[in-house]
Amino acid sequence: MKTKYKPHTNEEKLAEFERLLDIMKRLRAECPWDREQTFESIRSNTIEETYELSDAILSKNMDLIKKELGDLLLHIVFYSEMGSETNDFDIYDVCKTINEKLIFRHPHVFGSEDVNGDTTKVLENWEALKLKEKDGNKTVLGGVPTSLPTLIKAFRIQEKAASVGFDWEYREQVWDKSKEEIAEFQAEVDMMDADRMESEFGDVLFSMVNAARLYDINPDTALERTNKKFIRRFNFLEAETISKGKDLKKMTLAEMDEIWEEAKKSEL
Repeated sequence: MKTKYKPHTNEEKLAEFERLLDIMKRLRAECPWDREQTFESIRSNTIEETYELSDAILSKNMDLIKKELGDLLLHIVFYSEMGSETNDFDIYDVCKTINEKLIFRHPHVFGSEDVNGDTTKVLENWEALKLKEKDGNKTVLGGVPTSLPTLIKAFRIQEKAASVGFDWEYREQVWDKSKEEIAEFQAEVDMMDADRMESEFGDVLFSMVNAARLYDINPDTALERTNKKFIRRFNFLEAETISKGKDLKKMTLAEMDEIWEEAKKSEL
């Protein structure tokens, strides 16, 4: 039986956070590996940890989420310690910056603005306030990181465009646009122009991401669910094939489809 969670006091939380800071400082002073790291050298590790957290969230495994959050927090503390060593910033500055940003971007909580419980209004205000920040981007799409994975980037681009009113009047209108993009892609397939096919297929994907946004679906999460579902079913197909002493490469598509349907039924 899982132990019932007992909330910790702010004093306990701060004490454990201070312990982490002390550990990081000592690692930088005494561990050869930690001492030689730079912002650039651990950047790829940070990206990896972010994806591991994403996997943990999708698995809905709270113990794993807790672990991966700790790994990501370690990186934040790591960067902050390196920043303090060059007298550029430390963890205080990191916390102060995000605290001030959160207060500034939530005038309906920390100020007098009234959004009447409207989440859409909150998001519109968030994007508008970002443009007003001294260190903010001065264009609507300027804040979308260039290194974002393409599917997530498309979603964020569309969210930001919608925040200033560049959106469909009714979400159902997106389907006509999607059908139009598919037709244009099919026309290029008939012409067998590789460059145009790629361009039009990109438009198809972009329109489907837009449909997901309009129907409150995260396309990245949705696609990952399908990835996992395919892997699960294909593993079933492979295991069944091996158990029957057969070779996948020598089976007909009809034979594989039969086992594939068994895999689908096993999930019901």
